Amino acid sequence: MIRRPLAAAALALCGVGAVACGGAEVSGTGASAPAASSRLGRPAATQDQAADTASADTASAGTAAPTTRTAAASETEARPLAGKVVVIDPGHNGGNFRHTREINQLVDISNQKKACDTTGTSTNDGYTEAAFTWDVSNRLAKLLRAQGATVKLTRTSSTAWGPCINQRAAVGNKAKADAAISIHGDGAGANLRGFHIIMPKKIGGPVDRVVKDSARLGTNVRDAFHEGTGLPYSNYIGRQALNYRSDLGGLNLSTVPKIFIECGNMRNAKDAARFKDSAFRAKMARSLAKGLENYLTSAR
Repeated sequence: MIRRPLAAAALALCGVGAVACGGAEVSGTGASAPAASSRLGRPAATQDQAADTASADTASAGTAAPTTRTAAASETEARPLAGKVVVIDPGHNGGNFRHTREINQLVDISNQKKACDTTGTSTNDGYTEAAFTWDVSNRLAKLLRAQGATVKLTRTSSTAWGPCINQRAAVGNKAKADAAISIHGDGAGANLRGFHIIMPKKIGGPVDRVVKDSARLGTNVRDAFHEGTGLPYSNYIGRQALNYRSDLGGLNLSTVPKIFIECGNMRNAKDAARFKDSAFRAKMARSLAKGLENYLTSAR
């Protein structure tokens, strides 16, 4: 969930081949052999026969090259994201609630200053957003790597604190990512449900030049996530699950196409049941992978 940091007391509630063709070289006395054979009654090859032989050799050589190209094409189809770089940001961190002073420090996000991070939210029975985002992010990373992508995560565990939101943006920028995605779960009222995508606005800052591509990324992920999970669009924020914001450091400081996804409302009983279901989290990861693949392989 994206929100202002909680007070220390409230924070504690969140928990934690090549083919070569050619003939034999003829030199020296061997060069006279064909003529001798002709004189002995075995005629040398006619011009027509020579042409037929050359045509056969050409045809043979022609069949080898497509085989190599077909193998390369099959490899591309099997690993469609080869050469692509994706950065995944698992929102928050499991140890944030123990480091309230550190996560409350202010950092510059281009158009304002905001807290380094927050604790995130949880389901009513204590399944934390940090644990959820870590699980889905690692599932997603595995799927993307299997498709050939280079994948980087902004944090390496779910027990530490941070990194700050500006540092999370810097990971994607340094990697020159083709796409970056920050994964979250929202913490709205219990009667509200559904997922939504958050995309950047132009702010006269670093993100401006990738706003258009970020919107295209967001739409691709929105469509694939909706189709793959069956989860409804948010009924409380955004329009058709698309929301544009200018107050998130992870977006404002990004120089690569980037979006946030709030995968649902963790305080809603129906959404929470999906969050806590391991098989459904796997479905979420597959849907996100499909959306990223659609974006990365589509013509610009």
